Amino acid sequence: MKQASGILLLSLVVGYGQTEDGAFATPYEAPEVRQALFGDDVMLAEERKSYATNLATYAANLVSSKGAAKEVLMSARRILALSLHLERRNKQAMVVNFQLRQGVIPKVKVGDYNPRTFSRLLMARAKLLLKGGDGSKKEKLLARYFIDVAAHIDPRNEDAVFECETQRIDFGDLDWGLLTVSSSEPGNPPQNRKPVD
Repeated sequence: MKQASGILLLSLVVGYGQTEDGAFATPYEAPEVRQALFGDDVMLAEERKSYATNLATYAANLVSSKGAAKEVLMSARRILALSLHLERRNKQAMVVNFQLRQGVIPKVKVGDYNPRTFSRLLMARAKLLLKGGDGSKKEKLLARYFIDVAAHIDPRNEDAVFECETQRIDFGDLDWGLLTVSSSEPGNPPQNRKPVD
């Protein structure tokens, strides 16, 4: 009887581990953020923390609801990289990033906003960052990331989609490598990454 119980318990533990780890068709490549790109010169710390937390919550819920397909993990990686560049030690972003790196699907998290509202908020903040074209390079870059994320969070947000497509036509595809690729990765030495002033 004890032996049968032990085998049953072991099979449950192994089965649970397989559902957690076996959900990832391709491995998650965590972004390595050594220093936040966006600081107080772009946005105040408390606001950066709020955006970082809500972006990480959205990334967790994206993977929780859509699974760990390659495209979903790539989107989560980009969003988490943006979150970590807003606040390097954001608890939510660090936890979700770690879980994905370990092959664990994050639990659904309650955010401050639903996706539609968050998309509109990102768009409104992007417009403020652009300041009628007078923003700094970092402010313009962050605005572009916010617009891109807003369009992908809510493709029905016509303003976000229009701005995202307009910027793609005017400036080309957005370079997520500035946020997601660490300078220590092979083929990407620091001199190959363009600094942002």
